[in-house]
Amino acid sequence: MPTVRIPPPYRGPTRGEAEIQVTGSTVRECLEAVEARYPGFRAQVLDAAGGLHGFVRLFLNGEALAAGRALDTPVAAEDALEVLAAIAGG
Repeated sequence: MPTVRIPPPYRGPTRGEAEIQVTGSTVRECLEAVEARYPGFRAQVLDAAGGLHGFVRLFLNGEALAAGRALDTPVAAEDALEVLAAIAGG
């Protein structure tokens, strides 16, 4: 089962869970599986149109995914998907 790693700022809906094993064959399916178990998670990662929020970055097995195609990326059972909150300073 793929593992989704959740950063501390997004752990409210997951009740503090940092790593969640899910079923899914794409990044989107994995994120939706987290949402099914922990309602409210999707809104932190996806916008109203179902696209990735501009401040969210996704990594698959440590490799950054291109924002435009990230959600359609295939995921294997042994993969780790990491959600990262991009932080800007000023």
